[in-house]
Amino acid sequence: MINSILERSSLSRSDRRLCVAPMMDWTDRHYRFFARLLSRHTLLYTEMVTTGALIHGDTARFLRYDPAEHPVALQLGGSDPAEMARCARLGADAGFDEININVGCPSDRVQQGRFGACLMAEPELVADCVAAMQAAVAVPITVKTRIGVDERDSYEELVAFTRAVVAAGCDALIVHARKAWLAGLSPRENRDVPPLRYDVVLRLKQDFPALPMVINGGIKSLAQAAGFLDRLDGAMIGRAAYQSPWLLADADRVIYGDPSPPPTPHEVLDRFLPYVERNLADGVPLNSMTRHILGLFHARPGARRWRRCLSEQAHCAGADIEVLRQAARLVR
Repeated sequence: MINSILERSSLSRSDRRLCVAPMMDWTDRHYRFFARLLSRHTLLYTEMVTTGALIHGDTARFLRYDPAEHPVALQLGGSDPAEMARCARLGADAGFDEININVGCPSDRVQQGRFGACLMAEPELVADCVAAMQAAVAVPITVKTRIGVDERDSYEELVAFTRAVVAAGCDALIVHARKAWLAGLSPRENRDVPPLRYDVVLRLKQDFPALPMVINGGIKSLAQAAGFLDRLDGAMIGRAAYQSPWLLADADRVIYGDPSPPPTPHEVLDRFLPYVERNLADGVPLNSMTRHILGLFHARPGARRWRRCLSEQAHCAGADIEVLRQAARLVR
């Protein structure tokens, strides 16, 4: 038992102090490589990958990442314990630092697959998945959840859910501080309409003090994230980190106490160019990578020209590294 705990200690509580949320169509491998150039320590998450996609699809493509992305966590969507364990092994063998279970997404497609937020109503099934995954791999197994779903939003039900996954061996809980409505609200509305209840997450941590806990939902700045770290083990930023990527450039100093000076936008771009060239050689379209870096020069002279150049030219047939170099000459 002691050896098992030591094996799982490679990702410590302090490593979760700041996380970038898993976001479909956004946190792909190209964004994650870019984000790592801004922050050396922030924990990054993949987009959600379903067990069906990993088992029956192009497994290598779904698990592909650059070694520079570490620490990086794989988020899985599924509810069959055997399939979740199989996919956890695939993720661990690929070198991911953590395997996370999605128990928070409210979309219709996800519900039809019997995973995401609807699983909050089946805590024992989630616990079975955690236990099966823990038995299969040595890397941490974590759960990302909401504070409730539909009418099942009492604090007592959240405690029962947490108790079940903790008993199964959950290594950390990431809590989006909103409930989810499975009908009547779109996934986008579910990110904004249900009120934020940070107090619920703070209370849950008090009741489960030994469980590493990360708060998510509505966090828009490093100062706001840092404000939770005296009571919680980490904070997760979603859209703000993507839409204003330069937010991450000061994360190592503000959150982790790293005195190293942050890179300049041009330094980040210089480090991104070799990555772009490698992927262009592999047949990756330029705009698959440049779409993530439109905000790199936000609020700097020439930022609008930079965005326009990339937006107008990166999608063109045959677009190559010269588009980025041309755009870079437009900003200071």
